[in-house]
Amino acid sequence: MTKPFPFLSIDAAARRVSLNARDPAFYRDPNPVYAALHAHSPTFWWEEQKQWYFTGYDQVNVLLRDRRFGRQILHVASREELGMPAPLPHLKHFDAAEAWSLLELEPPEHTRLRTLVNRAFVSRQIDRLRPEITALTNRLIDGFEKDGKVELLSAFADIVPVTMIARMIGIPDEMGPQLLDWSHAYVRMYMFGRTEADEHAADKAAAEFADYVRSVIAERRANPRDDLLSHMIHTEHKGQLLTEDELISTTIVLLNAGHEATVHQIGNAVRSILDSGLSPEAMFADEKATERTVEEALRICAPVHIFERYALEDVEVEGIPFRRGDKIALILAAANLDPRKFSDPLTFRPDRDEGPNLSFGAGIHFCIGAPLARLELNIVLPILFQRLRGMRLAETPVVKDVYHFHGLERLDLVW
Repeated sequence: MTKPFPFLSIDAAARRVSLNARDPAFYRDPNPVYAALHAHSPTFWWEEQKQWYFTGYDQVNVLLRDRRFGRQILHVASREELGMPAPLPHLKHFDAAEAWSLLELEPPEHTRLRTLVNRAFVSRQIDRLRPEITALTNRLIDGFEKDGKVELLSAFADIVPVTMIARMIGIPDEMGPQLLDWSHAYVRMYMFGRTEADEHAADKAAAEFADYVRSVIAERRANPRDDLLSHMIHTEHKGQLLTEDELISTTIVLLNAGHEATVHQIGNAVRSILDSGLSPEAMFADEKATERTVEEALRICAPVHIFERYALEDVEVEGIPFRRGDKIALILAAANLDPRKFSDPLTFRPDRDEGPNLSFGAGIHFCIGAPLARLELNIVLPILFQRLRGMRLAETPVVKDVYHFHGLERLDLVW
């Protein structure tokens, strides 16, 4: 038995791990724990979560693409067959909003929905947003540059991604604060140790979110515009239009996924760059240097850590037998730190060129918003460091007290 930290025990021979995910020493900086797991047991049964976890780069990359696993299971087996509990009545609105989520569906439904949405998110379409993102970034910095200090998340990181994804879909800018409130309540459903109060808050947010989207859909049916929602409403795929329920689920998941991770990543990246002590001027010297800096920040401090999948059939992986309906978890952030893939993996090296990170996943559920997130990061980070020269941490950043998503609660800066 290995005990590298007080909150972590590793039985490498049995591939069993005990890890308290609520310990601040873990969720504030999980990377050293991932290094210990790579050293002793990269595939393990997590005692507290009662599930198998995979952290190796190759294993995670393969399992993200393995069609024997999927994001949903009830399309191939019933709750009764799987021994799954009935849905919770107090989550009926949340479950309805998730029913047609791109994140949760498998083909053929996933293929149909993603085909309709994908056109808006390909790189050549996204690149047209460059002037808008640049203008918004500069306008926000104009608002606090003269102060010599800022809490970056609330004044900047929260605003850029939610504004841009809302504009793409066709939601007015002034809805940004409300969208953030709904999203924050919504994503607590994916945290370890969520409470019943979290569930009620998420259900209330889902109900309000769906009602709002329904009203916008009605308006766009009557008066189409040049936006993604109008495109989804009026475009057929193999003779089929999206139903209202499909439109609501798809819009909600695009709004949530289209900004939540990028908010975290802006904060994570700024902190990583400042902590490194390296020259921001060199990191953003040109387009190529900027791209590598962004990818290295995504690698070393990914905003989303865990992606779960169901076994769709009886299957064996690494000698571990899984029955249909069993869940596995892939730790994307740990895969990015695999020493067999990346040299000196816990060190932030902005000139690193050792292959792609897995922060956006892989396979059919590869993040549809990755081109948008990458464009936003490649624009906002150079502008921040160019305009706020001498920027430094005013105090130790406050990390969110959750695991699964990894981001900051506050990031106070001075210059």
